[in-house]
Amino acid sequence: MDSLHLPNIKWICPTAPSRPVTSLGGFTCTAWFDVGEISEDGHDDLEGLDASASHIANLLSSEPADVKVGIGGFSMGAAISLYSATCYALGRYGTGHAYPINLQAVVGLSGWLPGWKSLRSKIECSFEAARRAASLPIILTHGTSDDVVPYRFGEKSAQSLGMAGFRLAMFKPYEGLGHYTVPREMDEVVHWLTTMLGLEGSR
Repeated sequence: MDSLHLPNIKWICPTAPSRPVTSLGGFTCTAWFDVGEISEDGHDDLEGLDASASHIANLLSSEPADVKVGIGGFSMGAAISLYSATCYALGRYGTGHAYPINLQAVVGLSGWLPGWKSLRSKIECSFEAARRAASLPIILTHGTSDDVVPYRFGEKSAQSLGMAGFRLAMFKPYEGLGHYTVPREMDEVVHWLTTMLGLEGSR
């Protein structure tokens, strides 16, 4: 993270807990939540998603009130970041407990959006949720040759966010990129963060 040339940003990089992961045949490894096959009909581990989103929000809630707070991640980290964006908009976790922080930016690299099917109907039921969704900057990036999280799920996630009212959600495809990042991608994320957060050098 130190190579991203964003001196005004404090990075907090938590490690996911160890848990059995269905897609790995039950093998125990660090993971933010359990995941099976990534598909449109796949089951979302809502309990694990809520637990991890809550853990990350609690880490950020200790920051001073005047600090702009964002969440980002790669692959499964992107999924939990995008899920956190929906919790922020709705004002609550899936459990119904209040979401405690005010997000200013969300970055999702090579990931997907859990719970995308029901997101639009949930947002449309609340004026406040719609307002928060419309004002939250989100950037999603994805390689067209990703063989771990197929490109179509990144694209579908961006479409679902847009349809749910996340007007500032932007999707950046990278032709031929697999399940990894490249300097050009990270440079564009840096530029986006600098602009969206009003950091020095954005003018």
